Amino acid sequence: MRVGNIALWAVFSALTVVTHSAAADESPSVAPLRQSMEDAWWTGPLLAASASTLPQGHVLFEPYIYDVMPYARLDSHGVSHAGAHSNNFGSQSYLNYGLADRFTVGLIPRFGYDQPGSGRNSSRIGVGDLTVQAQYRLTQFQERHWLPTISLNLSETLPLGEYDRLDRPSDGFGAGAYTTTLSLYSQSYFWLSNGRILRARLNLSYALSGRVRIVDRSVYGTTGGFRGDASPGDTAVGNLAFEYSATRNWVLALDLWYEQDDATHVFGSYSNGEGPPAVQYSSGVGRVFYVAPALEYNWNSRVGVIFGVRLVAAGRSETATVTPVLAINCVF
Repeated sequence: MRVGNIALWAVFSALTVVTHSAAADESPSVAPLRQSMEDAWWTGPLLAASASTLPQGHVLFEPYIYDVMPYARLDSHGVSHAGAHSNNFGSQSYLNYGLADRFTVGLIPRFGYDQPGSGRNSSRIGVGDLTVQAQYRLTQFQERHWLPTISLNLSETLPLGEYDRLDRPSDGFGAGAYTTTLSLYSQSYFWLSNGRILRARLNLSYALSGRVRIVDRSVYGTTGGFRGDASPGDTAVGNLAFEYSATRNWVLALDLWYEQDDATHVFGSYSNGEGPPAVQYSSGVGRVFYVAPALEYNWNSRVGVIFGVRLVAAGRSETATVTPVLAINCVF
């Protein structure tokens, strides 16, 4: 079964479950009760970050673990080509602190371990790039009002992960670039005909990266003896997400993610005869559409777990992947 078909099947299944849940809750003779916001517990979808900020003095800790498994290579025409099986294990954790009721600061550390389909595995669990972020809430959703919660998020990714001078390619978990990302987050609540709540998020982001100095083997495809630079392209992302509160504890979630990555340019030369004396190439523009269905279970309003999968539904000059994801959300 092709990845696109898997993604469409997952979306259809999630919507079918939601529809059946709604039908089961409805009664033809009695108007359904309107679910209160206090009765709805949430973990959050897999991909879309929250537009809310933490109350002053509170902490959020949300570790993610995942396994990126390439399925195929999508060429410039969106045609898939079978690739070797591999596992790219990763961890990404959100650690946020409410500095003020409308202002949250945080860190996103990353770790990884790669088992490529060919070549040597990572020599150890590697440290990835670290993101620091600050989020300011502009508005707050109020029940029976149309205005959603809206926040601005500014983040800076610091190049802590190894990216060049690599003994083996599987040890590269960084990009080598300082990356600034500006995001607009929004979140609103809708009451369905059965009285249950549907929470929706729409997030828009734009990222710009600085130039990277490269020496020898790197994550940019260079090998030993190379001296030069890489100029990563800008990245634009739009993420629409939905969560359906089936019960107080159980929630169905779905992310729809579109990303465009401008071309990355690499230029330099080889001084050891392993490559041409002068090198200049471009990765081409990459476009990808992800679908990420998931299931949440919330023990209470502060602790929950989510499990799902991120699937490539369509893409151009990208690798088609299937990525199981597990995360725990804790607010103190």
